[in-house]
This record gives sequence, C-alpha cells and structure tokens, in this order.
Amino acid sequence: MVLEASGRVEVVGEAADGAAAVAQCRALEPDVVVMDLRMPGTDGIAATGQVVARGTAVLVLTTFDLDELVLGALRAGAAGFLLKTADGAQLVDAVVRVAAGEGVLAPEVTRTVLSSLAAAPRPVAGPDLSVLTGREREVLRCLGEGLSNPELAQRLVISPLTAKTHVSRLLGKLGLASRVQAALLARDAGLVGPAADQRIE
Repeated sequence: MVLEASGRVEVVGEAADGAAAVAQCRALEPDVVVMDLRMPGTDGIAATGQVVARGTAVLVLTTFDLDELVLGALRAGAAGFLLKTADGAQLVDAVVRVAAGEGVLAPEVTRTVLSSLAAAPRPVAGPDLSVLTGREREVLRCLGEGLSNPELAQRLVISPLTAKTHVSRLLGKLGLASRVQAALLARDAGLVGPAADQRIE
C-alpha cells in the first residue's frame, strides 16, 4: 500500500514464501524485489540468490538489526537492506534507488555491518582483479567505501554517466550482481583500509 500510494512505484505482485517469490519474479520480471529473510520453505537468502541470478535487484526488508542472514543476503547479491522500522518515505526511496542501480543500507546498522565485515575472515579466493584496468580498480575501491555514483564521479573527477558506465563494466567483468557485492569484494581484497593505498596501482 505504501509503495503503490507513492505514485513512484508500481507493485506487480506479492508472494508469501521464497519459492513463490522466485516464481513470481520469473513470471512478472520486476525491476526490484523487496525480500523478507525469514519465510517458510525457500528462505530469503536462497530466494535472493535465485532472483538476482535472473537479473532482478533485491532489497531486503528485515526486522533484524544484523545477523548472518543479512550478511548472507548481501553476499547472495542483495542490493541492500532496510529495517522494517523504516518509514514509508525511506522504503519508497530505497526501492527507487535500488531500481536505479544504487546500493542501500539502513543507516542504523551501517557501522555494525562494517565492523562485522572487518572482523570476518577473508575468503581464500574470489574474482580475479587482474582483469580490471587501473581506473576500474579505483572505482572498486570507491564502491568499497560506500560512495554513490555522484560521489564516485566527484572523487575521480569524471561525469556521473561515466561513473555509472565504469560501475556497470566492473560488475560485468567480475561477474557480480550488485554494488554491495563489489563493496564486499573490495574489502575482501584489501582495497579499503589502512594498507589500501599501496594496493591501488
């Protein structure tokens, strides 16, 4: 009701569980799926991975401040998440931003998410960053810092359209589904943090 009433979002379907969400996504081809994490049958993380694999962006809406489910959903390709305590305007704005290719993270938990990622063990292997140009590595680092396209453009002194193009190419080269996955990769690769300056060539 909140999304429909905004006049900025068209709701094309609803689903009561993960399997139904995946089926609805296949049938209706929405731009964005707003996903709960705890559902009967196929859980939110598995459903997120399947939906993202079809090219649809996922925004997680959860009652949990932070737990392994949320981090799992982000690693599965969710473009971000909000708490269910978010007001209508925040929800509408998040859906619109995700549809535009941006990442969204509930401001209440940003610091906690970053702390959890910093404390988590780094994966042994990931996408090969050698396929990236020097500029694309800079873009990846900016994504790791959580910069939006306009902020990225300002940092690198390029146009917002060029920034968006760089982000799209980077995601394609690395086989990533979202900016959030790119940010996680930047952290895992050590491109964000005290030693990061030595890692960017």
